Amino acid sequence: MTLIKPFRALRPAPGRAAEVLAPPYDVLSSAEARERAKGKTWSFLHVSKAEIDLAAATDPYDRAVYAKSADNLKAMIAAGVLIRDAKPSYYVYRLTWRGRVETGLAAVASLADYASNRIRRHEHTTPAKEDDRVRQIEAVNAQTGPVMLGYPTAPQIDALLARAASGAPAFDVTADDGVRHQLWVIDDDATIAALTQAVDALPALYIADGHHRSAAAARVAKARGGNGAHGYFLTVMFPQNEMTILDYNRVLRDLNGHAPDALLALLRKTYTVTPSDRPVRPAAPGEVGMFLAGRWHRLALNDDALAKAQKSADPVERLPITLLTRNIIVPLFGVTDPRTDTRIDFVGGGRGLEELERLVSSGAFAVAFALYPTQMSDLMAVADAGAIMPPKSTWFEPKLADGAVSHVLD
Repeated sequence: MTLIKPFRALRPAPGRAAEVLAPPYDVLSSAEARERAKGKTWSFLHVSKAEIDLAAATDPYDRAVYAKSADNLKAMIAAGVLIRDAKPSYYVYRLTWRGRVETGLAAVASLADYASNRIRRHEHTTPAKEDDRVRQIEAVNAQTGPVMLGYPTAPQIDALLARAASGAPAFDVTADDGVRHQLWVIDDDATIAALTQAVDALPALYIADGHHRSAAAARVAKARGGNGAHGYFLTVMFPQNEMTILDYNRVLRDLNGHAPDALLALLRKTYTVTPSDRPVRPAAPGEVGMFLAGRWHRLALNDDALAKAQKSADPVERLPITLLTRNIIVPLFGVTDPRTDTRIDFVGGGRGLEELERLVSSGAFAVAFALYPTQMSDLMAVADAGAIMPPKSTWFEPKLADGAVSHVLD
């Protein structure tokens, strides 16, 4: 059994990708998806978030939603909007966003290697979200949302993908969020064999985005037993040096009883605090941007505290979010469980520092903290150690589109 193998993708027919491609199911609310799909008969949101085709009050986890997903997928196939390749193939999937290019390989990856931790995780999953993906996979008999993986430096793989993407793509679509999605089919046996061998030589692959999708695929495979397509899960893997992790920032609803000046005084015990006339984007793990009482400040962790974290054998202790949590969030705000404490919220870096300023200025929150982004090397070190990242540590952009490639479980 190899780490990856080619598959017969279900994908948009020629000229139909612009109608089909949709944001991932988990980045839009039901209301947002309903609005985004308005007037778009063949948007994949009708499969990935089928509650948009039912009454507005419908629970997204209702059985009727999964049945509607299956009906909508069958309709797209029957109408010829989606077609399935006759030959198992690999696919080059390229994302271009804000001047950055990421060129990845779409393949199905071994769930046996996922179970043995050769495909490594860094997040816990929640049962409700896992159950949702299990029901979706079973209803449509396919994996329709790819898991984003990272792979260690591998020039041979990069070169094979670059060569395969030198011709005309199967589709080339720029979505309304400005992300350009391109796909090329790799169906020649020599390149397929070379890619299989090159990926098989890697020590590990790393889940970047899609822990619930991969966990759900593993549960479906276990329930079905035996051999078959269900023993693999849909992935797109990118070289680690091309992947973009944005900052994942924090906002707090109150100052935990501190006045702004008193909070600044407490911060100065551990940080050098420098006021700024412009938004502060941290330049290093020990730096934090803070918007408080109408003004930005740059916080630089003192040398002793930073050195202690950097010397830790635990890679989690070196993460920017851990430094913020240990030195500010827990001692000054009393937030010990960010999963359940409603005083804290999370803002993905794609919304910009202006969003942090807006949230505080609106009065909805009292203070915002801008973080230095987690690095791929940090994520891989945590996964290699078998450790778990703190919640909301990584925000990958750009996102893979739903509907670009799906893996049918026949």
